[in-house]
Amino acid sequence: MKSLRHPAGVVGFSLLLCAVVGALSNDYYLRIAFMMCVYYLCAAGMNVLVGYAGQKSLGQAGLFAAGAYAVALLTSKTDMSPWLALVLAAAVSGVCGVLIALPSLRVKGPYLAMVTLAFGIVVEKLVTEWTDVFGGAQGLFGIRPLTWQGVPLNSQQWVWLAIVLSASTHLLLRNLVNGRIGRAMLSLQADEIASSSVGVRVYRAKVMAFVVAAVTCGIAGALVAQQNQYINSDFITFHLSIFILLLVLFGGVGSIYGPLVGAVLLTVIDAALSGWPSVQHFVYGALLLFALFVMPGGVMGVLNQWSGRRRTAVATAPVQPSADVKLMFAQGGTGDLLTVQGVSKSYGGVKPAQDVSFKLQRGHVHALIGPNGAGKSTMINMLTGIVPPDAGSIRFAGRELGGLPAHEICMLGMGRTFQNLRLFGELSVLDNVKLGRHSRMRNGFLSSLVALPLARSEERAASERARALLQMVGLSHLADTPAGSLPYGLQRRVELTRALATDPQLLLLDEPAAGLNPHETAELGDLLLRISRMGLTILMVEHHMDLVMRISDHVIVLDYGIKIAEGTPAEVQANPRVVEAYLGSEAEAEASVAA
Repeated sequence: MKSLRHPAGVVGFSLLLCAVVGALSNDYYLRIAFMMCVYYLCAAGMNVLVGYAGQKSLGQAGLFAAGAYAVALLTSKTDMSPWLALVLAAAVSGVCGVLIALPSLRVKGPYLAMVTLAFGIVVEKLVTEWTDVFGGAQGLFGIRPLTWQGVPLNSQQWVWLAIVLSASTHLLLRNLVNGRIGRAMLSLQADEIASSSVGVRVYRAKVMAFVVAAVTCGIAGALVAQQNQYINSDFITFHLSIFILLLVLFGGVGSIYGPLVGAVLLTVIDAALSGWPSVQHFVYGALLLFALFVMPGGVMGVLNQWSGRRRTAVATAPVQPSADVKLMFAQGGTGDLLTVQGVSKSYGGVKPAQDVSFKLQRGHVHALIGPNGAGKSTMINMLTGIVPPDAGSIRFAGRELGGLPAHEICMLGMGRTFQNLRLFGELSVLDNVKLGRHSRMRNGFLSSLVALPLARSEERAASERARALLQMVGLSHLADTPAGSLPYGLQRRVELTRALATDPQLLLLDEPAAGLNPHETAELGDLLLRISRMGLTILMVEHHMDLVMRISDHVIVLDYGIKIAEGTPAEVQANPRVVEAYLGSEAEAEASVAA
């Protein structure tokens, strides 16, 4: 019943708005209400792109044009139903969104904004100059409007339709961003490398965000064209792209209600200043600067501050996990889980890996040690697909990993932490761990969008697993705390828990004890031993030799990218090459003492 509360509220509010519209007879006010809904559609999709996926776009006018001109051509040049033309216009806009997303794999930040800006300018020039098809400044006439029982919609019916579309868009996008897909998009904004390491398909998530923004903007453009029964190049300007971006920034980027607030306030301002275009543009620029520098969270950010909804960290002692939490991470077995054969990597004259070979046995704790610059982190990055090796073979559970991206390697059963923390700091501890479940959840885009039973059951299962893991590591009391606000030692534990949430067969830990005090290091050692007994194979890069010697079954030593020793901890400790790598030769040691 709690899950139906919000949809019921949206439906009730929409019915109230429809009743108010039914009492209005002034076409001017009805037009303002219609444009509020149109701008909301543009802003809602843009909010997913900018506020959740963190992708910059200045080409929304081009997507608006794609929907408007698609429906114009389909209805004025063919006998197609206007309703079917509206659906096809949304599809055309979605295709344009994919085209914009194609460069997003290679460019980021301001460069991506420039690419989208170029798309908007190209579309603007296209509809202006190609007069034979798009009519240019003269435009396209004879666009058939939407009808009801064979009669074109009147002003009130257009607003009713726009309210229904806006409410539906709000509910669908809320389903999307509050679940698996929304968490994946938020992880992109925080750290793409960490996102791929927990199984998120980075490029696909970006394309999804662009398509959502394109479809909603295309529908808005199609509605405007069909209501006016006319469209020309004056509708498609760079000013429109800036206005759509301003709707999101002013209302509150990343807030599900921000686009609504921005659409209502700025449409009213737009109508009030419509008689003074120069003043209008000045006000938009001033509002944009105000939103960026004075009110970065937008109106919704200010309201959330005033209402005291901002979460704060709770600094209390960790709660010990209860004994009834039973978690197994891998099936039992013997033999080699990972085989590295002749792996090499070089960056010019620097060679962090030179013909390195070793094997990891199932169920054992392995350590990869060596002096600074020995190539340990590079090896971990090659195993997990972050860095491709130049030569050699890496086989995991019988499968060759060469050429596989990081998210596929994660799905095969390899989880990892990083030398430098890569948490999604703005997200809660629980959401960080649930992101580790991303590759294990079966619901896709459509099931998440419409909240099918599969999506709801997968979300419940992910929450239960994440909470069980947090209870196991003693962090269940911090589940709703922003991960970035925790002390460093607890952040390390959250990152470890997120890696465990991927259900790995092999857990790779890149200096997990870095920055921890002796007590925290001892606790970490005990935790890793418990995890190992649950069936997990561990490869740990570590400089704390007491931790390595206490919990490791097998130790591999690198020095300047070359494997110089491997064996049990006792064997490695007694190896002269290892002693020399860490302490230098006997002559060097004597000279150092004399000095």
